[in-house]
Amino acid sequence: MTVTESVAAIEAIMFAYGEPITTEKLAEASGIEEETVVKLVDTLERQYNVRESGLKILRINGAFQIAARSEYADSIKRALETRKQQPLSQAAMETLAIIAYNQPVTNGFVEQVRGIDSSSIVRGLAERGLLEEAGRLDLPGRPIAYRTTDNFLRCFGLGSLAELPPLPEREGQLDFDELEQMEREKELEYPESTQDADEDEE
Repeated sequence: MTVTESVAAIEAIMFAYGEPITTEKLAEASGIEEETVVKLVDTLERQYNVRESGLKILRINGAFQIAARSEYADSIKRALETRKQQPLSQAAMETLAIIAYNQPVTNGFVEQVRGIDSSSIVRGLAERGLLEEAGRLDLPGRPIAYRTTDNFLRCFGLGSLAELPPLPEREGQLDFDELEQMEREKELEYPESTQDADEDEE
């Protein structure tokens, strides 16, 4: 790869990873030596600064992460508020059900069950206040574990997790249709008292 291609590869990996990523992991994923990876990250950071990009490189305990610049926080907040008003997708409902029934779990666990990258969906659910961090596991990379929030219970009309519908008798299967049905029934039976919950889900 050329230098330009190598920088682009490092940028893509960091963006998709979504969390602080170590030099070692960047090197493993890109096939580039660790010493060179550090230089490429420095190059990417200079590029962001030269073109006054809205992005920057965070350095956290020897790891790197792409983040938005703080001066654009208000614009980002407005965009996220708009996003919160969108209804949950089928993929989001599936992800939410997996976490609800197995919590606390990591994004890696969700991806194993779904068979597809779910990091952006998990982040989106956390932004909506339906998920929250439940600490980090004592495993390589210290992955974040997620659990549902009180807001999740409120939005779906649950008093506790014990009121979740029972899982079907199918080993390895998680049926998330019950959550959608609960949401629809809640909207029909209690349209006024659930106005706040509806706003969170719209």
